[in-house]
Amino acid sequence: MTHVKRFQSIPMSKSMRCLCKEEDYVFLGTSERTPGHSAEGAVALDDWRHQKEERVRHRLEWEKREEERLTALEESKKEKEQRWRIHVAELTSKQERALQDKLMRLQKFREFQRNFLREEEGMEDGIIGQILMRM
Repeated sequence: MTHVKRFQSIPMSKSMRCLCKEEDYVFLGTSERTPGHSAEGAVALDDWRHQKEERVRHRLEWEKREEERLTALEESKKEKEQRWRIHVAELTSKQERALQDKLMRLQKFREFQRNFLREEEGMEDGIIGQILMRM
């Protein structure tokens, strides 16, 4: 609200002063001036336009940088998600292979036990099945 101090010479109520923006003050200041002050008003208006163009340009640059930052952030997030999916898939694959290997070893061991009990002890298949189930 520094522009309020700058344009105090313009008569206006307090409530209206709160509603006005710098652009309004510049317009009011140039329209109320006498013809002798028109050169100063034109300079002030040109200065104001230049400042406004600068503000617009800065805002557009900031919006562009913000959009680029958000895009980069989103791409980074997608890349991390993809790497995580690949990592989880690899872990799952390793676990499945480990379980399959363990199952194969267990089946071989059970077959060895059956063969051993059949040959060494001379047991029948029904009794062998019961013994192995208890183990």
